Amino acid sequence: MNTIGVPVVGGWAAIKFVADNPSRGLVYALIHLTWGLSVALIVKNGQGPLETLPHPPADLPRC
Repeated sequence: MNTIGVPVVGGWAAIKFVADNPSRGLVYALIHLTWGLSVALIVKNGQGPLETLPHPPADLPRC
């Protein structure tokens, strides 16, 4: 499943996913982007080994 329906009034969603591509993410549907309805994801490290992302490799190309 790759779609989440959020109620219009007072709605919100919590998602959990594997972050295995170290970069900034932009989530959108093409038609929604033209309407200004996009979402930028900012991923921060948690506390502890199960909530912490490893540093990207030094030779990882930049976006």
